[in-house]
Amino acid sequence: MVTAHLARPQAFGYGHVALLRHAREAKEARVMNVLSVPHQVTRLVFDTGQPYEKFRSRYEAAAPQADPRWRGDVAGRHARWPDLAADPREPGPHGFVLYWRADMTPLMTTAGERRPCTAYLMGCPAIAEKIYRQNPAVMLYSPLRALIYIDSGDRTQFAVDQPSTVFAGFAEPAIAELGIDLDHQLAELLTALGVKANEVLYPARVAGRLASAPGQASRGR
Repeated sequence: MVTAHLARPQAFGYGHVALLRHAREAKEARVMNVLSVPHQVTRLVFDTGQPYEKFRSRYEAAAPQADPRWRGDVAGRHARWPDLAADPREPGPHGFVLYWRADMTPLMTTAGERRPCTAYLMGCPAIAEKIYRQNPAVMLYSPLRALIYIDSGDRTQFAVDQPSTVFAGFAEPAIAELGIDLDHQLAELLTALGVKANEVLYPARVAGRLASAPGQASRGR
């Protein structure tokens, strides 16, 4: 009786152990298939020095809404960026378009204290298409999130995560270089809007101007 009684649990125990082993191996496989990449992102907040409504209007004119008909036509033609760059229907004098816009003011403030804030998803199709070809996972961060809001000091601020620090997390040189290109593109947009951004987003340009200044001065003597 004792032997028979022990035989059944041994058989059951073997099957149970096998199931546990398979479950553990499956769990380990799932864990091993997860890529964990911690990285640091720099948030930039620019004091625009302009009234809220004025700056918002200028920004939305410089980075207009993306035309869904244009995007659909592009997808249907399987067009590449060199062809799109010359397309007169491609909006945005500085290369940026808006894919989404939301007025956060009525959602986040009470009637007694209105603090204006508008959120955006902005993108540069020229650069985004190149980055996407390197790794589609960049779509986690592209288009970029941006905010225009009035802070506690009644100043109009423009906030955005610095693109180069966002895409540096992929640890791929080609993506990192394109992230720097996006820094430069953003600097040109903000400069056109009267916001000083080159020192942060385009330091090489500032350094070049400083380096050329003494030479220009000596030629003028």
